[in-house]
Amino acid sequence: MTLAREKKFIKEKMDRVLLKEFLKERTERAGFGGCDVSRTPMGTRITLHIERPSLVIGRKGRTIRKITRDVKDKFGFDNPQIEVQEVKVPELNPQIMAEKLAQSLERGWHFRRAGHSTVRRIMDSGARGCQIILSGKITGPRHRVEKFKDGHIKYCGEEKNKWMREGYSAAKVKLGMIGVTVQIMDPEAKLPDEIEIIPPSVEEEEIEDSEDEVQEEKEETPDEKKDTDESEEVQDEKEETPDEKEDTDESEEVQDEVEEMDIEEESDDEKEEKDDGEDD
Repeated sequence: MTLAREKKFIKEKMDRVLLKEFLKERTERAGFGGCDVSRTPMGTRITLHIERPSLVIGRKGRTIRKITRDVKDKFGFDNPQIEVQEVKVPELNPQIMAEKLAQSLERGWHFRRAGHSTVRRIMDSGARGCQIILSGKITGPRHRVEKFKDGHIKYCGEEKNKWMREGYSAAKVKLGMIGVTVQIMDPEAKLPDEIEIIPPSVEEEEIEDSEDEVQEEKEETPDEKKDTDESEEVQDEKEETPDEKEDTDESEEVQDEVEEMDIEEESDDEKEEKDDGEDD
């Protein structure tokens, strides 16, 4: 039972690899960027990522219908449904860039010029990092490996499986075959060591300020409390009530009247003394 399951899984994986190579060969001129295969209750859905979808669909859908018939006859899929999606940014698709680099090498470009120009195009499109590996008979009869890289690259771990995209192609030159591998890190990749600090909102700042004021009031020293009490007493003395003001005004008026009466009595005594002197 176990061997039967393993054979089934192996056959499914082999069919997917063969299907990818077949679709890559049939859509080479349109810019093949990969395919996704999923099983549904209605049949098998195949999604093609293409740089120029019009070349795959054809006039009135003839080309896509022909590819669908060939897939059904060759691989035996139940009711295959092929969907074509356009690649918005081809420079961020590793399979498309590997195909273009292989074509450049086949046209006679020097490997360093082709590698550096491809890296520059990928990084200018917003990738976090990229790496190009050329392996084979690049400049002579002996095998060698050349690498071109820029930006941030992950070589292992969960981050590599999550954010790194890889594409492969082969270039046929006079000296032999050259393997082209392109690895691109997603522009939206978020690594574990990248921390984002969110600034507080206006309401949170107001709450923090009120809490600070309350804390300062609680932490007031005894000397400060005495000073505040004395200042409050002085303020109370200054701020006399209206009744107290009226009492002070009445006492001042009584004092003035007493002084006037004393002055009148003195004047009367002086007059009497003068009169007595004249009589004498």
